[in-house]
Amino acid sequence: MSEPAPSGRAKRSRSRKTPAKRATPAATARPPVSAEHRHALIAQSAYLRAAARGFAGGDPVADWLASEREVDALLSGGNG
Repeated sequence: MSEPAPSGRAKRSRSRKTPAKRATPAATARPPVSAEHRHALIAQSAYLRAAARGFAGGDPVADWLASEREVDALLSGGNG
């Protein structure tokens, strides 16, 4: 058996290290949202849900609850 011809480069085993995660600086942290602002965001979202279906049918309570889940997920840093 013959040995393969050298490729000119020596093979190195590289261990890739993932960069360390940095703590979020206080300057970029989101300030807490007041209860009034959260309520306004939920109300706007529920209104837009009803408007999207032409205000026909639907359930206002279901719109509110879905909007509440959506807004809370956004405010907590979740993807919705």
